[in-house]
Amino acid sequence: MNGDFREASDAAEELEAASRLAAIVESSTDAMIGKTLDGVITTWNAGAERMYGYNSADVVGQNIALLIPPDRSDELPAILRRVASGEQVDHYETQRRRKDGSVLDVSVTISPIRDRDRTIVGASTVTRDITDRKHAEADLRQMQDRLHQAQRLESVGQLAGGIAHDFNNLLAGIMNYASLAADGLAELTNRLGLGDDEAMLILTEDLGEIAKVTARAARLTHQLLTFSRGEVMTLEVLDLSAIVVEMEELLRRTIGESIQITTVLGADPPRTKNDRGRIEQVLMNLAVNARDAMPDGGAMRIETASFESDDAGHYGLAPGRYVRLCVSDTGEGMPPEVLARAFEPFFSTKATGEGTGLGLATVHGIATQAGGTVVIDSAPEGGTTVQVYLPATSDLAGTVQEAPHETDVPTRGETILLAEDEAMIREPARRILSGAGYTVLATSSAEEALGVAGAYRGEIGLLLTDVVMPGRSGRQLAAGLLRFRPATKVLYMSGYASDVMFFRGERGVHLIEKPFASENLLRRVREILDGG
Repeated sequence: MNGDFREASDAAEELEAASRLAAIVESSTDAMIGKTLDGVITTWNAGAERMYGYNSADVVGQNIALLIPPDRSDELPAILRRVASGEQVDHYETQRRRKDGSVLDVSVTISPIRDRDRTIVGASTVTRDITDRKHAEADLRQMQDRLHQAQRLESVGQLAGGIAHDFNNLLAGIMNYASLAADGLAELTNRLGLGDDEAMLILTEDLGEIAKVTARAARLTHQLLTFSRGEVMTLEVLDLSAIVVEMEELLRRTIGESIQITTVLGADPPRTKNDRGRIEQVLMNLAVNARDAMPDGGAMRIETASFESDDAGHYGLAPGRYVRLCVSDTGEGMPPEVLARAFEPFFSTKATGEGTGLGLATVHGIATQAGGTVVIDSAPEGGTTVQVYLPATSDLAGTVQEAPHETDVPTRGETILLAEDEAMIREPARRILSGAGYTVLATSSAEEALGVAGAYRGEIGLLLTDVVMPGRSGRQLAAGLLRFRPATKVLYMSGYASDVMFFRGERGVHLIEKPFASENLLRRVREILDGG
Protein backbone atom coordinates (compact mmCIF):
# COMPACT_ATOMS: atom_id res chain seq x y z
CA MET A 1 0.00 0.00 0.00
CA ASN A 2 2.76 2.38 1.02
CA GLY A 3 4.70 1.40 -2.10
CA ASP A 4 1.76 2.30 -4.30
CA PHE A 5 1.46 5.66 -2.53
CA ARG A 6 5.14 6.44 -3.06
CA GLU A 7 4.90 5.52 -6.74
CA ALA A 8 1.87 7.75 -7.15
CA SER A 9 3.64 10.53 -5.32
CA ASP A 10 6.77 10.17 -7.47
CA ALA A 11 4.64 10.20 -10.61
CA ALA A 12 2.87 13.36 -9.45
CA GLU A 13 6.19 15.05 -8.76
CA GLU A 14 7.49 14.03 -12.19
CA LEU A 15 4.32 15.37 -13.76
CA GLU A 16 4.64 18.66 -11.85
CA ALA A 17 8.34 18.96 -12.84
CA ALA A 18 7.46 18.27 -16.45
CA SER A 19 4.71 20.87 -16.25
CA ARG A 20 7.12 23.46 -14.82
CA LEU A 21 9.67 22.64 -17.52
CA ALA A 22 7.02 22.99 -20.23
CA ALA A 23 6.03 26.37 -18.79
CA ILE A 24 9.64 27.51 -18.82
CA VAL A 25 10.06 26.38 -22.42
CA GLU A 26 6.86 28.14 -23.51
CA SER A 27 7.72 31.40 -21.77
CA SER A 28 11.27 31.58 -23.15
CA THR A 29 12.00 34.35 -25.65
CA ASP A 30 14.42 31.97 -27.37
CA ALA A 31 13.21 29.57 -30.02
CA MET A 32 13.29 26.02 -28.59
CA ILE A 33 12.81 23.33 -31.18
CA GLY A 34 12.97 19.54 -30.99
CA LYS A 35 13.70 17.48 -34.08
CA THR A 36 14.70 14.04 -35.20
CA LEU A 37 18.21 13.27 -36.35
CA ASP A 38 16.87 13.59 -39.90
CA GLY A 39 15.77 17.15 -39.16
CA VAL A 40 12.02 16.60 -38.83
CA ILE A 41 10.50 19.06 -36.33
CA THR A 42 8.81 17.41 -33.34
CA THR A 43 8.29 20.30 -30.88
CA TRP A 44 7.96 24.04 -31.37
CA ASN A 45 7.63 26.57 -28.52
CA ALA A 46 6.01 30.03 -28.41
CA GLY A 47 9.43 31.67 -28.73
CA ALA A 48 9.90 29.90 -32.06
CA GLU A 49 6.48 31.17 -33.19
CA ARG A 50 7.44 34.75 -32.36
CA MET A 51 10.89 34.47 -33.93
CA TYR A 52 10.01 32.72 -37.18
CA GLY A 53 6.34 33.63 -37.73
CA TYR A 54 5.15 30.01 -38.03
CA ASN A 55 2.77 28.45 -35.48
CA SER A 56 3.28 24.92 -34.25
CA ALA A 57 0.69 23.38 -36.58
CA ASP A 58 2.50 24.86 -39.59
CA VAL A 59 5.83 23.23 -38.93
CA VAL A 60 5.58 20.12 -36.72
CA GLY A 61 6.23 17.16 -39.01
CA GLN A 62 8.13 19.29 -41.55
CA ASN A 63 11.88 19.36 -42.04
CA ILE A 64 13.86 22.10 -40.29
CA ALA A 65 15.33 22.95 -43.72
CA LEU A 66 12.42 25.36 -44.29
CA LEU A 67 14.20 27.75 -41.87
CA ILE A 68 17.58 27.53 -43.59
CA PRO A 69 18.50 30.18 -46.21
CA PRO A 70 19.43 28.57 -49.55
CA ASP A 71 23.06 29.68 -49.32
CA ARG A 72 23.45 27.78 -46.00
CA SER A 73 21.68 24.53 -46.92
CA ASP A 74 24.86 22.46 -46.53
CA GLU A 75 25.58 23.34 -42.90
CA LEU A 76 22.70 21.58 -41.10
CA PRO A 77 23.35 17.92 -42.16
CA ALA A 78 26.94 18.23 -40.93
CA ILE A 79 25.81 19.63 -37.58
CA LEU A 80 23.18 16.89 -37.12
CA ARG A 81 25.86 14.25 -37.78
CA ARG A 82 27.96 15.78 -35.01
CA VAL A 83 24.96 15.74 -32.64
CA ALA A 84 24.18 12.11 -33.57
CA SER A 85 27.70 11.20 -32.45
CA GLY A 86 27.01 12.74 -29.03
CA GLU A 87 28.59 16.17 -29.53
CA GLN A 88 26.93 19.41 -28.37
CA VAL A 89 27.33 22.46 -30.63
CA ASP A 90 27.40 25.65 -28.54
CA HIS A 91 26.58 29.21 -29.67
CA TYR A 92 27.01 28.57 -33.36
CA GLU A 93 26.36 31.87 -35.21
CA THR A 94 24.54 31.59 -38.50
CA GLN A 95 21.39 32.83 -40.23
CA ARG A 96 17.79 31.62 -40.36
CA ARG A 97 14.82 32.53 -42.56
CA ARG A 98 11.45 33.70 -41.27
CA LYS A 99 8.05 32.91 -42.77
CA ASP A 100 7.99 36.27 -44.55
CA GLY A 101 11.34 35.51 -46.21
CA SER A 102 13.42 37.93 -44.11
CA VAL A 103 16.72 36.66 -42.73
CA LEU A 104 17.79 36.75 -39.07
CA ASP A 105 21.24 36.57 -37.53
CA VAL A 106 21.06 33.91 -34.82
CA SER A 107 23.14 32.09 -32.23
CA VAL A 108 22.28 28.36 -32.07
CA THR A 109 23.03 25.73 -29.44
CA ILE A 110 22.17 22.15 -30.49
CA SER A 111 22.25 19.26 -28.00
CA PRO A 112 21.52 15.55 -28.39
CA ILE A 113 18.20 14.16 -26.98
CA ARG A 114 18.58 10.76 -25.30
CA ASP A 115 15.94 8.22 -24.27
CA ARG A 116 15.95 6.31 -20.99
CA ASP A 117 18.58 3.95 -22.38
CA ARG A 118 20.86 6.93 -23.19
CA THR A 119 20.37 6.31 -26.88
CA ILE A 120 20.43 9.50 -28.99
CA VAL A 121 17.05 9.83 -30.63
CA GLY A 122 16.91 13.47 -31.66
CA ALA A 123 18.27 16.98 -31.26
CA SER A 124 17.20 19.95 -29.17
CA THR A 125 17.89 23.45 -30.56
CA VAL A 126 17.91 26.70 -28.61
CA THR A 127 18.08 29.67 -30.98
CA ARG A 128 18.58 33.32 -30.00
CA ASP A 129 17.97 36.26 -32.34
CA ILE A 130 21.21 38.32 -32.42
CA THR A 131 20.30 40.56 -35.37
CA ASP A 132 20.30 43.74 -33.27
CA ARG A 133 23.58 42.76 -31.68
CA LYS A 134 25.14 42.14 -35.09
CA HIS A 135 23.97 45.54 -36.32
CA ALA A 136 25.37 47.17 -33.18
CA GLU A 137 28.69 45.37 -33.68
CA ALA A 138 28.81 46.50 -37.30
CA ASP A 139 28.07 50.09 -36.24
CA LEU A 140 30.77 49.84 -33.57
CA ARG A 141 33.30 48.51 -36.08
CA GLN A 142 32.42 51.34 -38.44
CA MET A 143 32.88 53.89 -35.66
CA GLN A 144 36.19 52.30 -34.67
CA ASP A 145 37.33 52.37 -38.30
CA ARG A 146 36.40 56.05 -38.49
CA LEU A 147 38.22 56.72 -35.22
CA HIS A 148 41.34 54.89 -36.41
CA GLN A 149 41.24 56.77 -39.70
CA ALA A 150 40.79 60.07 -37.86
CA GLN A 151 43.71 59.22 -35.57
CA ARG A 152 45.90 58.35 -38.57
CA LEU A 153 44.90 61.54 -40.34
CA GLU A 154 45.49 63.56 -37.17
CA SER A 155 48.98 62.13 -36.77
CA VAL A 156 49.87 62.73 -40.40
CA GLY A 157 48.23 66.14 -40.18
CA GLN A 158 50.43 67.15 -37.26
CA LEU A 159 53.48 66.00 -39.17
CA ALA A 160 52.35 67.77 -42.35
CA GLY A 161 51.57 70.94 -40.42
CA GLY A 162 54.96 70.95 -38.74
CA ILE A 163 56.74 70.42 -42.05
CA ALA A 164 54.64 73.14 -43.69
CA HIS A 165 55.44 75.56 -40.86
CA ASP A 166 59.19 75.06 -41.24
CA PHE A 167 58.95 75.08 -45.02
CA ASN A 168 56.94 78.30 -44.93
CA ASN A 169 59.80 79.95 -43.03
CA LEU A 170 62.22 78.81 -45.71
CA LEU A 171 59.92 80.11 -48.44
CA ALA A 172 59.55 83.43 -46.66
CA GLY A 173 63.34 83.78 -46.63
CA ILE A 174 63.65 82.85 -50.31
CA MET A 175 60.79 85.12 -51.35
CA ASN A 176 62.02 88.15 -49.43
CA TYR A 177 65.69 87.78 -50.33
CA ALA A 178 64.67 87.38 -53.99
CA SER A 179 62.60 90.56 -53.66
CA LEU A 180 65.53 92.41 -52.11
CA ALA A 181 67.87 91.13 -54.83
CA ALA A 182 65.43 92.22 -57.55
CA ASP A 183 65.12 95.70 -56.03
CA GLY A 184 68.90 95.97 -55.66
CA LEU A 185 69.42 94.81 -59.22
CA ALA A 186 66.91 97.35 -60.52
CA GLU A 187 68.64 100.12 -58.60
CA LEU A 188 72.06 99.06 -59.86
CA THR A 189 70.80 98.79 -63.43
CA ASN A 190 69.36 102.30 -63.31
CA ARG A 191 72.45 103.77 -61.69
CA LEU A 192 74.83 102.22 -64.20
CA GLY A 193 72.55 102.69 -67.19
CA LEU A 194 72.47 98.96 -67.96
CA GLY A 195 68.77 98.68 -68.73
CA ASP A 196 69.40 96.95 -72.08
CA ASP A 197 72.29 94.78 -70.92
CA GLU A 198 71.55 91.13 -71.74
CA ALA A 199 73.13 89.76 -68.55
CA MET A 200 71.06 92.10 -66.41
CA LEU A 201 67.88 91.11 -68.26
CA ILE A 202 68.64 87.43 -67.71
CA LEU A 203 69.31 88.01 -64.00
CA THR A 204 66.04 89.91 -63.71
CA GLU A 205 64.15 87.08 -65.42
CA ASP A 206 65.85 84.51 -63.15
CA LEU A 207 64.77 86.40 -60.05
CA GLY A 208 61.25 86.51 -61.44
CA GLU A 209 61.32 82.73 -61.92
CA ILE A 210 62.50 82.29 -58.32
CA ALA A 211 59.47 84.31 -57.21
CA LYS A 212 57.12 82.17 -59.33
CA VAL A 213 58.53 78.88 -58.04
CA THR A 214 58.33 80.15 -54.48
CA ALA A 215 54.70 81.13 -54.99
CA ARG A 216 53.93 77.61 -56.29
CA ALA A 217 55.65 76.07 -53.27
CA ALA A 218 53.67 78.41 -51.01
CA ARG A 219 50.41 77.16 -52.55
CA LEU A 220 51.47 73.59 -51.77
CA THR A 221 52.17 74.45 -48.13
CA HIS A 222 48.75 76.09 -47.97
CA GLN A 223 47.25 72.75 -48.95
CA LEU A 224 49.29 71.03 -46.25
CA LEU A 225 48.20 73.60 -43.69
CA THR A 226 44.58 73.22 -44.75
CA PHE A 227 44.83 69.46 -44.30
CA SER A 228 46.50 69.86 -40.90
CA ARG A 229 43.98 72.51 -39.79
CA GLY A 230 46.66 75.11 -39.49
CA GLU A 231 45.98 77.70 -42.16
CA VAL A 232 44.92 81.23 -41.24
CA MET A 233 41.34 81.77 -42.41
CA THR A 234 39.10 84.71 -43.19
CA LEU A 235 35.63 83.56 -42.13
CA GLU A 236 32.50 84.84 -43.83
CA VAL A 237 28.92 83.75 -44.38
CA LEU A 238 28.78 81.96 -47.73
CA ASP A 239 26.02 80.93 -50.12
CA LEU A 240 27.26 77.61 -51.53
CA SER A 241 24.99 77.80 -54.57
CA ALA A 242 26.30 81.27 -55.42
CA ILE A 243 29.88 79.99 -55.26
CA VAL A 244 29.01 77.16 -57.66
CA VAL A 245 27.46 79.66 -60.08
CA GLU A 246 30.47 81.99 -59.84
CA MET A 247 32.93 79.15 -60.47
CA GLU A 248 30.96 77.32 -63.16
CA GLU A 249 32.67 78.97 -66.12
CA LEU A 250 36.13 78.44 -64.59
CA LEU A 251 35.27 74.79 -63.92
CA ARG A 252 34.15 74.27 -67.51
CA ARG A 253 37.43 75.70 -68.82
CA THR A 254 39.43 73.59 -66.36
CA ILE A 255 37.56 70.34 -66.94
CA GLY A 256 37.45 70.52 -70.74
CA GLU A 257 34.79 70.00 -73.38
CA SER A 258 34.82 66.18 -73.22
CA ILE A 259 32.99 66.24 -69.88
CA GLN A 260 29.43 67.49 -69.56
CA ILE A 261 28.82 69.47 -66.35
CA THR A 262 25.33 69.70 -64.87
CA THR A 263 24.54 71.85 -61.84
CA VAL A 264 21.49 71.28 -59.64
CA LEU A 265 21.19 74.01 -57.02
CA GLY A 266 18.90 73.80 -54.00
CA ALA A 267 16.02 76.28 -54.05
CA ASP A 268 17.04 77.90 -50.76
CA PRO A 269 19.92 75.99 -49.16
CA PRO A 270 21.22 77.35 -45.85
CA ARG A 271 24.44 79.32 -45.69
CA THR A 272 27.66 78.26 -44.04
CA LYS A 273 30.47 80.20 -42.38
CA ASN A 274 33.90 79.42 -43.74
CA ASP A 275 36.81 80.81 -45.72
CA ARG A 276 35.73 81.51 -49.32
CA GLY A 277 39.07 80.39 -50.73
CA ARG A 278 38.80 77.07 -48.92
CA ILE A 279 35.30 76.36 -50.23
CA GLU A 280 36.40 77.25 -53.75
CA GLN A 281 39.34 74.88 -53.25
CA VAL A 282 36.97 72.08 -52.17
CA LEU A 283 34.88 72.50 -55.31
CA MET A 284 37.91 72.74 -57.59
CA ASN A 285 39.63 69.70 -56.02
CA LEU A 286 36.51 67.56 -56.38
CA ALA A 287 35.96 68.68 -59.97
CA VAL A 288 39.57 67.96 -60.95
CA ASN A 289 39.42 64.53 -59.30
CA ALA A 290 36.23 63.78 -61.23
CA ARG A 291 37.84 64.93 -64.47
CA ASP A 292 40.87 62.68 -63.89
CA ALA A 293 38.54 59.71 -63.34
CA MET A 294 37.04 60.26 -66.82
CA PRO A 295 40.02 60.41 -69.23
CA ASP A 296 37.76 59.53 -72.16
CA GLY A 297 35.01 61.96 -71.21
CA GLY A 298 31.78 61.57 -69.28
CA ALA A 299 29.37 63.51 -67.12
CA MET A 300 29.81 65.45 -63.88
CA ARG A 301 26.97 66.60 -61.65
CA ILE A 302 27.33 69.32 -59.00
CA GLU A 303 24.52 69.72 -56.47
CA THR A 304 23.80 71.87 -53.43
CA ALA A 305 21.10 71.11 -50.89
CA SER A 306 20.20 71.35 -47.23
CA PHE A 307 20.50 68.39 -44.89
CA GLU A 308 19.14 67.74 -41.40
CA SER A 309 21.08 65.41 -39.10
CA ASP A 310 18.85 63.97 -36.40
CA ASP A 311 19.73 62.46 -33.03
CA ALA A 312 20.94 59.31 -34.77
CA GLY A 313 23.93 61.30 -35.98
CA HIS A 314 24.04 60.57 -39.72
CA TYR A 315 27.61 60.01 -40.95
CA GLY A 316 28.89 60.89 -37.48
CA LEU A 317 27.49 64.44 -37.72
CA ALA A 318 26.11 66.15 -34.64
CA PRO A 319 22.36 66.81 -34.80
CA GLY A 320 21.53 70.02 -36.65
CA ARG A 321 21.25 71.69 -40.06
CA TYR A 322 23.92 71.33 -42.72
CA VAL A 323 24.53 72.43 -46.26
CA ARG A 324 25.60 69.69 -48.67
CA LEU A 325 27.83 69.96 -51.71
CA CYS A 326 27.72 66.85 -53.88
CA VAL A 327 29.99 66.17 -56.86
CA SER A 328 29.39 62.94 -58.80
CA ASP A 329 30.96 61.53 -61.95
CA THR A 330 30.53 58.64 -64.37
CA GLY A 331 34.20 57.74 -64.21
CA GLU A 332 36.29 54.71 -63.37
CA GLY A 333 35.33 54.55 -59.70
CA MET A 334 37.48 53.21 -56.88
CA PRO A 335 37.97 49.65 -55.65
CA PRO A 336 37.48 49.10 -51.88
CA GLU A 337 41.21 49.13 -51.09
CA VAL A 338 41.63 52.53 -52.77
CA LEU A 339 38.42 53.92 -51.26
CA ALA A 340 39.68 52.99 -47.77
CA ARG A 341 42.74 55.23 -48.30
CA ALA A 342 41.06 58.05 -50.18
CA PHE A 343 41.63 60.66 -47.47
CA GLU A 344 45.25 59.75 -46.79
CA PRO A 345 47.59 62.61 -47.71
CA PHE A 346 50.09 61.86 -50.48
CA PHE A 347 48.21 58.69 -51.44
CA SER A 348 47.52 58.76 -55.16
CA THR A 349 46.79 56.26 -57.91
CA LYS A 350 48.03 58.72 -60.53
CA ALA A 351 51.37 58.40 -62.22
CA THR A 352 54.37 60.06 -60.62
CA GLY A 353 54.31 63.79 -61.21
CA GLU A 354 50.59 63.89 -62.06
CA GLY A 355 49.27 64.60 -58.56
CA THR A 356 50.29 65.33 -54.98
CA GLY A 357 47.71 63.09 -53.34
CA LEU A 358 46.46 66.05 -51.30
CA GLY A 359 43.16 66.71 -53.11
CA LEU A 360 40.74 64.66 -51.01
CA ALA A 361 42.89 65.00 -47.88
CA THR A 362 42.52 68.77 -48.19
CA VAL A 363 38.76 68.50 -48.74
CA HIS A 364 38.49 66.27 -45.67
CA GLY A 365 40.56 68.68 -43.59
CA ILE A 366 38.41 71.66 -44.58
CA ALA A 367 35.12 69.87 -43.86
CA THR A 368 36.10 68.31 -40.53
CA GLN A 369 37.70 71.50 -39.26
CA ALA A 370 34.39 73.27 -39.88
CA GLY A 371 32.48 70.58 -37.97
CA GLY A 372 31.27 68.70 -41.03
CA THR A 373 32.36 65.56 -42.83
CA VAL A 374 32.95 63.99 -46.25
CA VAL A 375 31.22 60.84 -47.51
CA ILE A 376 32.38 58.94 -50.60
CA ASP A 377 30.42 56.32 -52.52
CA SER A 378 32.34 54.60 -55.30
CA ALA A 379 32.75 51.29 -57.06
CA PRO A 380 34.90 50.11 -59.99
CA GLU A 381 33.30 51.21 -63.26
CA GLY A 382 30.41 52.62 -61.22
CA GLY A 383 31.51 56.22 -60.88
CA THR A 384 32.10 58.21 -57.71
CA THR A 385 29.94 60.49 -55.59
CA VAL A 386 31.54 62.76 -53.00
CA GLN A 387 29.26 64.52 -50.50
CA VAL A 388 30.68 67.35 -48.41
CA TYR A 389 28.62 68.37 -45.36
CA LEU A 390 29.22 71.78 -43.74
CA PRO A 391 27.34 73.22 -40.74
CA ALA A 392 24.67 75.74 -41.63
CA THR A 393 24.71 79.17 -40.00
CA SER A 394 21.94 81.59 -39.17
CA ASP A 395 24.40 84.51 -39.06
CA LEU A 396 23.71 87.30 -41.51
CA ALA A 397 27.03 89.07 -40.95
CA GLY A 398 29.81 89.02 -43.50
CA THR A 399 33.46 88.45 -42.72
CA VAL A 400 35.00 87.99 -39.33
CA GLN A 401 38.23 89.54 -40.57
CA GLU A 402 38.34 92.26 -43.14
CA ALA A 403 40.33 91.41 -46.23
CA PRO A 404 43.34 93.61 -46.93
CA HIS A 405 42.88 96.36 -49.49
CA GLU A 406 45.26 98.31 -51.62
CA THR A 407 46.60 101.56 -50.25
CA ASP A 408 48.94 104.26 -51.55
CA VAL A 409 49.47 105.98 -48.18
CA PRO A 410 53.19 106.87 -48.01
CA THR A 411 55.50 105.84 -45.17
CA ARG A 412 55.70 108.34 -42.33
CA GLY A 413 58.84 107.03 -40.67
CA GLU A 414 57.24 105.26 -37.69
CA THR A 415 59.22 102.89 -35.48
CA ILE A 416 58.48 99.17 -35.77
CA LEU A 417 59.52 96.60 -33.17
CA LEU A 418 60.24 93.37 -35.06
CA ALA A 419 60.34 90.05 -33.15
CA GLU A 420 61.23 86.94 -35.17
CA ASP A 421 63.47 84.08 -34.08
CA GLU A 422 64.30 82.95 -37.65
CA ALA A 423 67.12 85.10 -39.06
CA MET A 424 66.13 84.21 -42.65
CA ILE A 425 62.79 85.96 -42.07
CA ARG A 426 63.88 88.65 -39.61
CA GLU A 427 66.72 90.10 -41.71
CA PRO A 428 64.80 90.45 -45.04
CA ALA A 429 61.80 91.91 -43.16
CA ARG A 430 64.09 94.42 -41.45
CA ARG A 431 65.63 95.45 -44.75
CA ILE A 432 62.25 95.71 -46.52
CA LEU A 433 60.81 97.91 -43.77
CA SER A 434 63.97 99.99 -43.38
CA GLY A 435 64.13 100.49 -47.14
CA ALA A 436 60.57 101.80 -47.05
CA GLY A 437 61.57 104.44 -44.49
CA TYR A 438 60.61 102.86 -41.18
CA THR A 439 62.87 102.73 -38.12
CA VAL A 440 63.16 99.03 -37.29
CA LEU A 441 64.14 97.55 -33.92
CA ALA A 442 64.91 93.93 -34.87
CA THR A 443 64.94 91.30 -32.10
CA SER A 444 65.11 87.50 -32.05
CA SER A 445 62.92 86.69 -29.01
CA ALA A 446 60.10 88.04 -26.86
CA GLU A 447 62.48 88.67 -23.98
CA GLU A 448 64.85 90.68 -26.16
CA ALA A 449 61.94 92.62 -27.69
CA LEU A 450 60.59 93.62 -24.26
CA GLY A 451 64.08 94.74 -23.20
CA VAL A 452 64.58 96.82 -26.33
CA ALA A 453 61.10 98.37 -26.01
CA GLY A 454 61.76 99.26 -22.40
CA ALA A 455 65.01 101.04 -23.23
CA TYR A 456 63.78 102.82 -26.37
CA ARG A 457 63.00 106.53 -25.79
CA GLY A 458 60.73 107.17 -28.74
CA GLU A 459 57.28 105.97 -29.71
CA ILE A 460 56.82 102.46 -31.10
CA GLY A 461 54.02 102.51 -33.64
CA LEU A 462 53.80 98.80 -34.36
CA LEU A 463 54.89 95.44 -32.98
CA LEU A 464 55.47 92.96 -35.84
CA THR A 465 55.88 89.56 -34.19
CA ASP A 466 55.87 85.90 -35.08
CA VAL A 467 53.14 83.91 -33.35
CA VAL A 468 55.28 80.90 -32.43
CA MET A 469 58.68 81.59 -30.87
CA PRO A 470 60.87 79.79 -28.32
CA GLY A 471 60.09 80.91 -24.79
CA ARG A 472 57.25 83.40 -24.83
CA SER A 473 54.82 83.37 -27.75
CA GLY A 474 53.97 86.39 -29.85
CA ARG A 475 50.71 86.77 -27.98
CA GLN A 476 52.50 86.82 -24.62
CA LEU A 477 54.97 89.37 -26.00
CA ALA A 478 52.12 91.62 -27.17
CA ALA A 479 50.38 91.39 -23.79
CA GLY A 480 53.59 92.32 -21.97
CA LEU A 481 54.38 95.19 -24.32
CA LEU A 482 50.91 96.73 -24.22
CA ARG A 483 51.06 96.99 -20.44
CA PHE A 484 53.61 99.82 -20.71
CA ARG A 485 53.05 100.88 -24.34
CA PRO A 486 49.25 100.68 -24.74
CA ALA A 487 49.22 102.80 -27.94
CA THR A 488 51.39 100.33 -29.88
CA LYS A 489 49.54 98.36 -32.54
CA VAL A 490 50.21 94.68 -33.20
CA LEU A 491 50.59 92.64 -36.39
CA TYR A 492 51.15 88.91 -36.03
CA MET A 493 53.04 86.81 -38.57
CA SER A 494 52.18 83.13 -38.92
CA GLY A 495 53.08 80.23 -41.14
CA TYR A 496 51.34 77.71 -38.91
CA ALA A 497 48.21 78.60 -37.05
CA SER A 498 48.06 76.35 -33.98
CA ASP A 499 48.46 79.43 -31.78
CA VAL A 500 46.40 81.52 -34.18
CA MET A 501 43.42 79.38 -33.12
CA PHE A 502 43.39 81.60 -30.02
CA PHE A 503 42.60 84.56 -32.26
CA ARG A 504 39.88 82.97 -34.36
CA GLY A 505 36.72 84.97 -33.91
CA GLU A 506 38.49 87.86 -32.12
CA ARG A 507 37.92 91.25 -33.65
CA GLY A 508 40.79 93.68 -33.90
CA VAL A 509 43.47 90.99 -34.27
CA HIS A 510 45.67 91.47 -37.34
CA LEU A 511 47.51 88.64 -39.09
CA ILE A 512 49.77 88.27 -42.09
CA GLU A 513 50.42 84.82 -43.45
CA LYS A 514 53.92 83.58 -44.25
CA PRO A 515 55.40 83.58 -46.75
CA PHE A 516 54.51 87.12 -47.76
CA ALA A 517 55.78 89.30 -50.59
CA SER A 518 57.43 92.59 -49.66
CA GLU A 519 54.59 94.65 -51.12
CA ASN A 520 52.03 92.69 -49.05
CA LEU A 521 54.02 93.28 -45.88
CA LEU A 522 54.34 97.00 -46.55
CA ARG A 523 50.67 97.34 -47.41
CA ARG A 524 49.54 95.47 -44.29
CA VAL A 525 51.84 97.46 -42.00
CA ARG A 526 50.56 100.73 -43.49
CA GLU A 527 46.94 99.66 -43.06
CA ILE A 528 47.36 98.92 -39.38
CA LEU A 529 49.40 102.02 -38.60
CA ASP A 530 46.71 104.10 -40.28
CA GLY A 531 44.04 102.58 -38.09
CA GLY A 532 43.06 99.47 -40.07
